[in-house]
Amino acid sequence: MKTYRDLIVWQKGMDLVEDTYKLTKHFPAEELYCLTQQVRRCVISIPSNIAEGYGRNHTKDYIRFLQISSGSLYELQTQIEIALRLEYIVKEDFDKVNNLSIEIEKMLSSLIYKLKQSSK
Repeated sequence: MKTYRDLIVWQKGMDLVEDTYKLTKHFPAEELYCLTQQVRRCVISIPSNIAEGYGRNHTKDYIRFLQISSGSLYELQTQIEIALRLEYIVKEDFDKVNNLSIEIEKMLSSLIYKLKQSSK
């Protein structure tokens, strides 16, 4: 592997950013400085922390950044469910973003586990 860009989990994280930005374009104007910004901030954090952790020269640092990425992913899952409950998004759009987030969640969990095993 040559770069973090080769990581499928990073690539899917970037797809999640695109999908989420498209989703939040339709949030009500009064949410611009609240839920919209919060959702966008946490979704950007997911691939960003994967990349930053990859750039660290220590496995423990990398694992820590992947854990931060996971935390941001859980935050996103909660926020898009809030948007669904407030009827800012429809179930079909929620499912698309949520399903991709669950796939990324599993990939991050697996990567963290493998890195922990290899550093023992």
